[in-house]
Amino acid sequence: MYTERKSRLTGAVVWTKHPTGTGTGTRTGIGVRPVLPDGCMDLLWSEGRLLVAGPDTRPYAPEGPDRSWAGIRFFPGTAPALLGVPAHELRDRRVELADLWPAGRARRLCARVAAAPDRASALEDIALEWAAVAEPPDPLLRRLVERLDEGRPVSATATELGVGERRLHRRCLTAFGYGPKTLARILRLRRALALARAGTPYAETAIRAGYADQPHLAREVRRLAGMPLGELLAGGR
Repeated sequence: MYTERKSRLTGAVVWTKHPTGTGTGTRTGIGVRPVLPDGCMDLLWSEGRLLVAGPDTRPYAPEGPDRSWAGIRFFPGTAPALLGVPAHELRDRRVELADLWPAGRARRLCARVAAAPDRASALEDIALEWAAVAEPPDPLLRRLVERLDEGRPVSATATELGVGERRLHRRCLTAFGYGPKTLARILRLRRALALARAGTPYAETAIRAGYADQPHLAREVRRLAGMPLGELLAGGR
């Protein structure tokens, strides 16, 4: 069973996933459904391990036995400043925190989460502590996400934000793990899935989400999700 709630950390989501016998997939890659690109990074806990889920550009295939997980999903573009690691170094990867930070520090954090009665809340507390000493999130990146999520073209968005496209691309690699055009595609997919899951007809979903037509929507869903839209929606979360 998967549950989530808004975090006290701005824009973040705290979640848990426990075995149900039918798994539906989370960013851990556990379950029968793929984890889809969403522009986010997560701090994960499972079986005594702390891991970081990097930004995905393709569906993350489920693997391994079903087990309990807890996590905090950061708002797009904010995790690298907290972790001190550029997002592009973690693209399409799940990495042990001990591989990114000094082993002693990672062990102390593992012990802290292991001793907590609510491990998801313990992860949230850790993230809040990181945010308190890190540089504040770049407001330009938040505005970028907002504008691209509205369906604005990348070139027009760069002009509105007063930054050149090459510079914007470099900043996006650090913050999101990929360029602004890939980010725009992923955000567009999220909009389309939200509309389709709400019962919007596919043709209308395509236009409202920003695709040229329904075949364009179908191609992009296959590229980013690895399966047809109908099959994806039939899988639930």
